[in-house]
Amino acid sequence: MPLPLALTMGEPAGIGGEIALKAWLGRGRGVPAFYLIDDPDRLASLAAALGWPVPVRQIATPAEAPSVFGEALPVAPIGAALRGRAGHPDPADAAAIVGAIDAAVADVRNGRAAALVTNPIHKDSLYRAGFPHPGHTEYLAALAGADSTPVMMLACPELRVVPVTIHLALRRAAESLTTAAIVTAGRVTAAALRRDFAVAAPVLAVAGLNPHAGEAGSLGREEIEIIAPAIAELRASGIDARGPLAADTMFHAEARRSYDAALCMYHDQALIPIKTIDFDGGVNVTLGLPFVRTSPDHGTAFAIAGQGVARAGSLIAALRLAAEMAAKRQIPG
Repeated sequence: MPLPLALTMGEPAGIGGEIALKAWLGRGRGVPAFYLIDDPDRLASLAAALGWPVPVRQIATPAEAPSVFGEALPVAPIGAALRGRAGHPDPADAAAIVGAIDAAVADVRNGRAAALVTNPIHKDSLYRAGFPHPGHTEYLAALAGADSTPVMMLACPELRVVPVTIHLALRRAAESLTTAAIVTAGRVTAAALRRDFAVAAPVLAVAGLNPHAGEAGSLGREEIEIIAPAIAELRASGIDARGPLAADTMFHAEARRSYDAALCMYHDQALIPIKTIDFDGGVNVTLGLPFVRTSPDHGTAFAIAGQGVARAGSLIAALRLAAEMAAKRQIPG
């Protein structure tokens, strides 16, 4: 059987547990085999409280998961009692949350799991417990060590976007934008499109920062001084990068057919179009790691946690994409 996917529990006070249960209930509709690193008793209690017919079975090794998956949700126990309850996180759970990530990464890197899929974490709770990393991506990069140059991609069937700057105030994003950062994002993206998405000759559409891509400098000189030199460097290295393009005309259907991924200069320039096009099916993909990692493109949703109303579409899309990417990495060449 193919290797299973390793799914982390994320923040136990959020919706991670219930969307994992829903994903298992959808196993007959193309959901690949996965196992969850979590507390089996918590999940069994959650399924019972929601009235969902999800048998939970504890596994000792990931190798058991594929044969179990058809009949029960395989769960690798975290070995700790959790204190958070729906909508109310507890920093005391931080060690278990991080431990689930550590275990999943170890399973993937040691060939016991095909890829890593992460449920959402609540960073504030982790920070209060002393977690030193800005978020999931940075922590995974630290675990990967020197083999890692992480770049965030958001992907759905209609669009792939990569923000060059991510969680920064808009003013700081503009101030921190550099040619080197754009070139790095472009190179990592092009390599991932070839390796993980089977795009033989990737085309990158590079957005401008300013309205109308700066109007030849009259609305800002970042396109001339920062972005155009990056595009020239990418093209000189053999990458088909095009732009700078006016962001307001890059994302309609005809424009999207002309490229394989869009490099965007700041967070909302990338995330608004993809969430408009496919709010429930978008997937967060970390490029540049020595293993495949995907995640739902949403947060912990404390306001609805434990109610059974959270939609599992993004998690299911993340599981499917992780399996597809992992399979492509197994193809020689």
